[in-house]
Amino acid sequence: MPRRQTRRTSSPKSAVPFLSIALSIIAIAVSGYALYTVQHLPPATTIVQQSQSASGTSQGSQGSSLALPDYNIQSALITPQSSLAAYPVITDNKSLGSTLNGINAPLNQTELSAINNEPDSYYEKAGEYLLNNSLASFFGGAGSPGVKVNAFTVNGKPSVIYLGSITCVFCGENRWAMALALAKFGSFNSLYKGYSALHDQDVPTLYWLPATYNSSQVNLGSFYNSSLVNLIVIEDTMPISGGFNLEPLNSMQNQINATGNLAYKDAFEYILKMGNFQGTPYTIWGTYQYSGANGEIFGNLNATIGSSLPLTYMTHDQVLNQIRSFNTSFSWGEYAAADLYIAQLCPSLNNTPSVCNLPAIKGIQQRLSIS
Repeated sequence: MPRRQTRRTSSPKSAVPFLSIALSIIAIAVSGYALYTVQHLPPATTIVQQSQSASGTSQGSQGSSLALPDYNIQSALITPQSSLAAYPVITDNKSLGSTLNGINAPLNQTELSAINNEPDSYYEKAGEYLLNNSLASFFGGAGSPGVKVNAFTVNGKPSVIYLGSITCVFCGENRWAMALALAKFGSFNSLYKGYSALHDQDVPTLYWLPATYNSSQVNLGSFYNSSLVNLIVIEDTMPISGGFNLEPLNSMQNQINATGNLAYKDAFEYILKMGNFQGTPYTIWGTYQYSGANGEIFGNLNATIGSSLPLTYMTHDQVLNQIRSFNTSFSWGEYAAADLYIAQLCPSLNNTPSVCNLPAIKGIQQRLSIS
């Protein structure tokens, strides 16, 4: 479910009056909602895309391979600030669906443990549900393997690369599964409470770092620690009070290059060289690249993006309690989505971490031909 990037292009001066009228009509038609292009693709759908590789133009689709250059570099990663005075924690009493209550608040240790310390048995059982199609409506079947790529290696470790947007509802839903997956290879010292944009469902989510939620910037870095993998976070921010919006890629690249950080500069260059970016979230898990969220997990098996989403009307505590208790279809779906990411990441680690040897993870790899 990638959210497509919307770009403005300049028009000839003679077209301005007509364009102004047309835009006014559109604005009325959507009753004040932000304009954006959304690509709705079931997770199991094959997405055929053009890719530019080192050897020329090739076809890249979920389940295929791309010929790309190797990256094996030495570089420090970016450690962000733990709080931002200009973007404080917000406390409001607005109802769920129109609230930013607690945005940028760090998870306390009890909340953080619901991500860092859940047992392998939850991942195994959720993987079994995925494989027997009990969760098919979340994933359009048993999921998709992604596109086979070369690992992006930094300091001798393969990387998970994430390009997302705080305004994007699919990014918001997907970060729960990402965090659960990453927790099996390391741990988070900090995570933060966040939301998708108020006019893009306002779902509660996790932020990897405090967000510049009222401005157009690129936020970089995380508080993830692992001896096995790197996490490279590139998070676009736009005013959270609006709808989904995304900066042009060249603007993001300019901001990243200005940091002088080699790992982030090369990671973004790697994404551009793939030539298949369509929207957010966009992730690379070791040797597999995935376009979009790997499931639509918005609260229960019947919730879809075109309806009122149960997730919109949950608090962060309610989400974390379900993840901790593992007794709802929502929690099963989030762990199953994490399993798909784990299955993708394990081959770049030679399947040596213990989670890689869970029968359900091996079953997913076999089902999706992940190797």
